[in-house]
Amino acid sequence: MKTKSVLPLMAALSALSFGAFAADSISLQQARDLQPMGTISVSGIDAAPSDIHQALNQAADAKGARAYHVTEAYENGNWHATAQLYK
Repeated sequence: MKTKSVLPLMAALSALSFGAFAADSISLQQARDLQPMGTISVSGIDAAPSDIHQALNQAADAKGARAYHVTEAYENGNWHATAQLYK
């Protein structure tokens, strides 16, 4: 019985700790102190600008980045954004 209640708790805590280590959106000035590690793009997002940042956060996390700086973002029916990744 204890095992069944511990597993959901562990899953919830790991989800919370994952969010604590998410990549941060940074300014160009903040990026000067960090090492670049590539770029990411997200597109086809038909939602609010906050959803673009969430998509960029997820893409940056998947690449193991500590931070990202948005280099372009535009809406042409759907949103598109490109960001530089940093270690």
